[in-house]
Amino acid sequence: MTASVPGTESLQSHAARLSGASIAGLLKDEPGRVAAQALQVGPLYASFARQRYDATAWDALLALGRGHDLAGAFRRMFDGEKINVTEGRAVLHTALRGDLSPAPAAHAAYETAAAVRVRMRGLIESLEASDVTDIVSVGIGGSDLGPRLVADALRGPVPGRFRVHFISNVDGAAAQRVLAPLDPKRTAAILISKTFGTQETLLNGAIVRDWLGGSERIYAVSANPERAAAAFEIAAERVLPMWDWVGGRYSLWSAVGFPIALAIGFERFEQLLEGAALMDAHVLEAPLESNLAVRHGLTAVWNRNALGLASHAVMTYDQRLALLPAYLQQLVMESLGKRVKLDGSPVAADTVPVWWGGAGTDVQHSFFQALHQGTGIVPADFIGTVHNDDPYAENHDALLSNLLAQTEALANGQSSEDPHKVYPGNRPSTTILLDALTPQSLGALLAMYEHSVYVQSVVWGINAFDQFGVELGKQVASTLLPALRGETKAADPVTAELIARLGR
Repeated sequence: MTASVPGTESLQSHAARLSGASIAGLLKDEPGRVAAQALQVGPLYASFARQRYDATAWDALLALGRGHDLAGAFRRMFDGEKINVTEGRAVLHTALRGDLSPAPAAHAAYETAAAVRVRMRGLIESLEASDVTDIVSVGIGGSDLGPRLVADALRGPVPGRFRVHFISNVDGAAAQRVLAPLDPKRTAAILISKTFGTQETLLNGAIVRDWLGGSERIYAVSANPERAAAAFEIAAERVLPMWDWVGGRYSLWSAVGFPIALAIGFERFEQLLEGAALMDAHVLEAPLESNLAVRHGLTAVWNRNALGLASHAVMTYDQRLALLPAYLQQLVMESLGKRVKLDGSPVAADTVPVWWGGAGTDVQHSFFQALHQGTGIVPADFIGTVHNDDPYAENHDALLSNLLAQTEALANGQSSEDPHKVYPGNRPSTTILLDALTPQSLGALLAMYEHSVYVQSVVWGINAFDQFGVELGKQVASTLLPALRGETKAADPVTAELIARLGR
């Protein structure tokens, strides 16, 4: 697919001009490149010096951003205009964490979210006063990945007031493994579902309700609170709302963060929101050339449309961020996995690459062989923390040395008379350093990725806030349940044969 989204044609010419250039050569030819291609925003530092564009190509990317009025696009989102045109909705996850717009819709959303946080804090205090020691959070997708990531990343080495566990997969083995070591008399549960019609959450919720012996210690978070209350007989005071102006994968900042606040404490949950609000203010106020989310998003457009790279990896050189690649898979691929523009016409360029990754240094012994010597080039984000919280300084130095070594080796490569030992190099990466892994820095990091996704969607002219593509498989699955039970016959011949092989 050719990159013919308006404005991206010039990127092809710059890529052709730079086809023989190396990252090492760009660093030599542009003496100020290291400083010019780096940004510091609060607790985040990011270096783009090892990306495969020069200053002239970067100027073309900035012109592309201006041509698509990125600054205006951000303002329209923050003000609560209905930029989710396919569903006729505003997109106001930013209002969950800051009052950054004078627009009535945005300010009202901020006040509404703040009032719900007061309710959430009250529920947490009542749980703290009880004999509950464990919380089971039931949800899937955006109702699971964000809370699971943050709770895992920010929990201390010593368990806090509550141990928080997560069930997402409809596979009964998942629920069994989580519940088996717990005491139902000292456990409470949270069911999180925007519609409260999600099959996995309803089935797993029923398992948890039966295991608890009733709904007295079940809480819910939903945009359909009446259905949540009715389906599980949950008292209204234990149901927290969501809203249609917050997409599931953008919702951890809302009451969907209830399990986060239980895992790390309500004050630290608010610090998470503060870090995200810091990044929000930055993307609204910073000019494009010094805007971290814009830089990250336009770099992604360059790698996809100018260089034609179909994959992107995320490596977290902090074990506490091991779940970040899975979280970003949903955020990026569900948001940008679109093939038609806002007006329904086909996108004439490639959109989202495949996102994947893992935690260093484990992944160095897994797929880095392919990154260094494979025929495909995979741009990557390497994420590390400057200061560690554990007492093992020697380990942290070794971890950081590996982060630095891998990015250097990918960029510079190595020659050899033995062809099996040649590293071609010239493989681009961005390095992101957090001062330390705190609620504020994690909030800023996640908000940066959210805004980077929006940048890419604006350039490609697609809607980053719907997800119709996840529905077809669900619909087909619902029609096949009767066939699995022997009540009907599957129409598809391959499916019919597979059902027979399953012994149904």
